[in-house]
This record gives sequence, C-alpha cells and structure tokens, in this order.
Amino acid sequence: MNTAPAKAGGRFRQPSVIPGFGLTLGFSLAYLTLIILIPLSGLIWRSAALGWTDFWAIAVDRRTLNALKVSFGTAFLAAAVNVVFGTIVAWVLVRYRFPGRRIADAMVDLPFALPTAVAGIALTTLYAPNGWIGHLLAPLGIKVAYTPLGIVVALVFIGLPFVVRTVQPIMEEIDKEVEEAAATLGASRLQTITRVLFPGLAPAIITGFSLAFARGVGEYGSVIFIAGNLPFKSEIAPLLIVIRLEEYNYEAATAIAAIMLALSFVMLLVVNLVQTWSRKRYG
Repeated sequence: MNTAPAKAGGRFRQPSVIPGFGLTLGFSLAYLTLIILIPLSGLIWRSAALGWTDFWAIAVDRRTLNALKVSFGTAFLAAAVNVVFGTIVAWVLVRYRFPGRRIADAMVDLPFALPTAVAGIALTTLYAPNGWIGHLLAPLGIKVAYTPLGIVVALVFIGLPFVVRTVQPIMEEIDKEVEEAAATLGASRLQTITRVLFPGLAPAIITGFSLAFARGVGEYGSVIFIAGNLPFKSEIAPLLIVIRLEEYNYEAATAIAAIMLALSFVMLLVVNLVQTWSRKRYG
C-alpha cells in the first residue's frame, strides 16, 4: 500500500511552532487578490476590449513608443548609476566610522520620506538654467532641467535608497578577516573586490537594481517638474497615460498601461533569472 501521498499530506498539515497557517494563508491570498490581482485583471480586461487592431495601433504609435523609450531608458540608466554609487555609499557607511556618519546614514532614507513632488520642485530649482547648479553647467553646454538627463537625475535621487538599503545588510555580514586573508595571500585590491567581495554582494546588488528600476519606470511626481514634458523628447509614459485620461480616452490609457505592465514584467523576469543564476554561481 502506497502511503506517500498520506505522508506528504501529513507533512503539509504538520503544525508549526506558531499556529494559524490556514487563516494567515487565506488572508494573504485574499489580500493579494484584492490589492494586486483584481486591479491588474481589470486593466487587462479594459485594454482587451479595444481589439487587437486598435491595441496594436496604440502600441506602435510614435508618441507611445517614444514615451516608453524615455521611461524605460532613463529608469535603466538611473538604476545602473545607483548600483555603482549606491554600493560605494553602502561600503562607506559599513566599513568606516567618521563624524556625522549617522546623519549621512539617515540622509539615505530622505527620498523615502520626502514627497516626490517636493523632490521634483527642488531638483528643478537646482538644475534649471538659472539654478544654483544649472548656471554652473550652462557655460559647459550641459543642460539638465527639461531634458532626459533631468529625468535620470530625478530617478537617481529617488532610487538610491533601494540599492543602499539592499546592499548594506549583506556588507555588514562580510567579515573584514576575509579581506585581510585575501591580502595576506597576495591578492590585489581589485582582485579582493572582484573575487572575494563581489560574489557575495552580487545577488543583493541585482535586487537593488531591480527595485530601483521598477520604481523609476513608474515614477511620476518627481519627474514631471524637471522633465519639461516635451512630446517625442522628454515625455514619460506615466504622463502620457494621464494625458489620455484627461482626454477621456480611457481605452488608450489602459492600453499604454498594459504595455508598461508587460514590459516591466519581462524586465523583472530577466532580472530575477539573472539573480537566480548569480546565487547558484556564487552561492
């Protein structure tokens, strides 16, 4: 007599130290369905009502393609910048003790607490042609505000905490003795970084990148003030969705949102696959 299913079922129903598995699982599924699944299903259902021909016409529209290019391109570039400098910031906060360290550590979380509209206005004030930083860059021929470069600056600002707070705990777990052992064995600083430190940090760095990228793709408040919102130049996809809604063109708005959802899902799937590979590769 085969008792494998019974044993498997018994293991599944085995009580844990903290009871309430059935109740908490049901609440979690109901909550995720209400908050995530139903809205996304409504979005897909509304865009599907367009029909394939109309949906494709909106998807290949030149303005739509340019807005998607600006949103995903600037979000990717900002996330890449944050990976480099966010990792450096995390390293400084973990490895060094200096006056004002706690203040610097608290400043990393400032983009979380600051309203995005306030951040956008502040950045525009700084990087406008007559701003404190903008007037210094103007003689060099560098224009930040009202260009895609301004969008990147805004997304770097709001995405930095995701990388720092993801990488920082992993860095704290890496013992300094590992670095000292590598140095005593003749490893250079570059070899210590690439062969000793990076393998352990790679999954966290990829996670921070994906979080910063996902936040940047959908960012609206901090971008619209500094972007200039010029069609075919610095118009982001979330703004185009708002414009279509203001035109009462709900079908086009939901179609653009559905396209963003599909592209974001594909990008995050790729990132997760890379993250899984890095964990298998580096442990």
